[in-house]
Amino acid sequence: MSATAVVRNARDLLDEAGLHGAFLVRDLDTGAEIGFDADTPYPSASLVKVPLAVAVAERIARGELDPTRQVEVAPGRLTTPGPTGLSRFRHPARVAVDDLLYLSTCISDSVAADALFDLVPPAAVAAELRRLRIDGIAVRHRAGDLSDTPAERLDPDDAHLAHSLAIGAETPGQGHPVAQLDVTRANTGSARAFVDLLHALWRPSTIQQVTAARVRALMGDNLHRQRLAPDFTSDASRWSSKTGTLLHLRHEVGVVEHADGQSYAVAALTASRVPAAAQPGSEATMAQVARSLHDHLRTGTLPWWG
Repeated sequence: MSATAVVRNARDLLDEAGLHGAFLVRDLDTGAEIGFDADTPYPSASLVKVPLAVAVAERIARGELDPTRQVEVAPGRLTTPGPTGLSRFRHPARVAVDDLLYLSTCISDSVAADALFDLVPPAAVAAELRRLRIDGIAVRHRAGDLSDTPAERLDPDDAHLAHSLAIGAETPGQGHPVAQLDVTRANTGSARAFVDLLHALWRPSTIQQVTAARVRALMGDNLHRQRLAPDFTSDASRWSSKTGTLLHLRHEVGVVEHADGQSYAVAALTASRVPAAAQPGSEATMAQVARSLHDHLRTGTLPWWG
């Protein structure tokens, strides 16, 4: 099948699942890639915790931040379904910076992420990305801002109403009355920008080796493995990733490392037009699309994108 046909089939699969999105797969050694809409920015949701981890780990590597420093963390006391870790704690806790990195990245704990943002604010994370020459990822807000959406003001049985608002209120220019979904106000990134970040972590040049190794290990221990992981994990491959979910948005970015030495960065950023919180079929389709692009590239075809 030609690259054009692979991409056309991928778009059709997404459409049938009620999704639209941006995908990019890149061979980390040759630079060959395949994808579509890879430069379209999306609200990044919890994907922002990867650049946060990079910025914190870089400061640790430079000796500017002590990884053993104990941070007093207020309890999240959240009761809505979904959040994990300190977000659900009922009592204050003291947690080391290095352990906050684990909680933020591996289980996507937003309270832990905000404790790190207190030490390295969003503007400092953005500045770190510029210093590392990683473009296309905007870091404007703390992670806790993601929880202030219409979904948190409704009963769980009415979650579909928040999703209907998220789906129906977007403007042609990707503006949105919900700030977390407006690309001019939210934390954002494109599929290409996140693949560039993954490339910089797995083949480090500007990022310090110790930073890259730490963030790779954290992504390898990601506990959220319901999305792309089923199609990329096997006895002969390792899948390291970070997911991002916000209302109708479902994302995942990661790297698959094969036993034969080949490695591919994968970014899948999607939005659903189905007003439902649980969409396992959509997540299976995301994985199918990402895997089809990966498999086409792995067969040795020329780089192509649509």
